[in-house]
Amino acid sequence: MPDPILTVFVIDDDEDIRKSLQRALEKRGYAVESHASAASFLAGFDPRRAGCLVLDYGMPDMNGLELQSHLNQRGATIPVIFITGHGGVPESVQAIKAGALDFLEKPFRQGDLVERIETAFAIARDRLARDEQARRQRARFERLTAREQEIVARMIDRPSEISSKELAAALGISPRTVDHHRARILEKMNVKSVAELIALAGK
Repeated sequence: MPDPILTVFVIDDDEDIRKSLQRALEKRGYAVESHASAASFLAGFDPRRAGCLVLDYGMPDMNGLELQSHLNQRGATIPVIFITGHGGVPESVQAIKAGALDFLEKPFRQGDLVERIETAFAIARDRLARDEQARRQRARFERLTAREQEIVARMIDRPSEISSKELAAALGISPRTVDHHRARILEKMNVKSVAELIALAGK
């Protein structure tokens, strides 16, 4: 189903196709942003905006594969659905190898495109959820004091040497102080055990 957080970016130099796709997708409830060229899209591209690209292969100046390559070099993870009126098998294979979701030849059924968009949105939602989990995890680590972060780093780097006695000897503090820090770390990180903390840090 359409998601108000996600955007379908339609990039096609053919004005009729671009406007037709935008109207059809907006009728289905999608948020759509259209561009006549790769340069126009890149000028306003914000990698924090999630969604998918419906990208024409055969555009002048910078074609679809070149734009896909450019986005990959920038580390952008937005799913790409290629549409083309004259792309061949080598181009489609290259696009898929570079991470494209699919390569649809014009004219295509609107339902086929919507199906691909929904798949792309599922991927985008999963990435958003993982990014949010990572953000929350970073925020929890940032609440630790410098000494607590030092203890966590030691436990993660040397999981076989995490007894209070071993940590105290390594850090030049008393085992009792280590126990106090450990309790505070578990509370701040919202975990019940050191094993859970190490598992969380490894995600």
